Amino acid sequence: MPDIDAIVTGEQAAYRISRRLEDGAPRSVLGSGSRFVDIGKALGDERYSDMQVLLDQWFELEPRLQAIADAAPTEALLGEQPLLLSPLKPQNIFCVGANYRDHLLEMLAARGVVKKNWTRNPDARPWFFLKSNGCVADPDRDIPIASFDWNLDWEVELAAVIGLKTFRVSVENALDSVAGYTIANDLSARGRLRRHDVAEGSPFIYDWVGHKVFDGSCPLGPWITPSSQVGDPQSLDISLSVNGEKMQESSTSEMIFSLAEQIAELSATLTLQPGDVLLTGTPAGVGSARNRFLRDGDLLEASIAGMGTLRNRLVQQTI
Repeated sequence: MPDIDAIVTGEQAAYRISRRLEDGAPRSVLGSGSRFVDIGKALGDERYSDMQVLLDQWFELEPRLQAIADAAPTEALLGEQPLLLSPLKPQNIFCVGANYRDHLLEMLAARGVVKKNWTRNPDARPWFFLKSNGCVADPDRDIPIASFDWNLDWEVELAAVIGLKTFRVSVENALDSVAGYTIANDLSARGRLRRHDVAEGSPFIYDWVGHKVFDGSCPLGPWITPSSQVGDPQSLDISLSVNGEKMQESSTSEMIFSLAEQIAELSATLTLQPGDVLLTGTPAGVGSARNRFLRDGDLLEASIAGMGTLRNRLVQQTI
């Protein structure tokens, strides 16, 4: 089970939010220290048992959530730490590709290209793709995989959760749209990226749906940490291990395009909605750079400083 550290900043208790199951339905839950609180009951309004409703009103409700963290009503307390679902089921999952310097350099090196003094082209823009919300997997669960012949790879990512309708925002104001952050693992089927039924040089040779969009390919969680408690999203330690062996260990400072730049770029052409999730890229240490891929039974543990650990085991799907 994911743990929550008891952190106190000044006189206010730190808290995180997620979802749990009760009588077959998801309900929002707040965790602060060793206490876990049913948000709908604590706020006296069942609408707030729905995570999407919370995110739709995030900046109005955040002071009330803080008050719950500081002193929760006794009748809303849960007796024990719940088994969590993913913190949300986003309508849109935007993913930025090749967005860490160390990862870009390792992938170039794997192709025999060595760059020692790489710098970003000042005219470059971030590049995005999408995952469907059917890709989302819960924390602390086994993820059934249809085939381990796909050369499955891991990618720990900082995921930003949007909390404000956002269109054409500036880089300077972009982070004001973020409700909070969680951990994602952008599982990738490297063996499905290139289509074998298409001629070399065709613009249709790459299959990004096959590569990135399959059941369970986007574990999320275990908690959303409010942005007000994170500080600078560009200075967070980030790591992932496979069966206890550290594979990725870096910092979000390695991002090529900052989160603010990513939000500004996306919002230039489409309106971001509360509950949308943005995966911000992965650092060096992926399996494809070392020709090592995931196997049946492998345990993945993805961690970001201050946000806990997202754990999942991959298992062969049985029909």
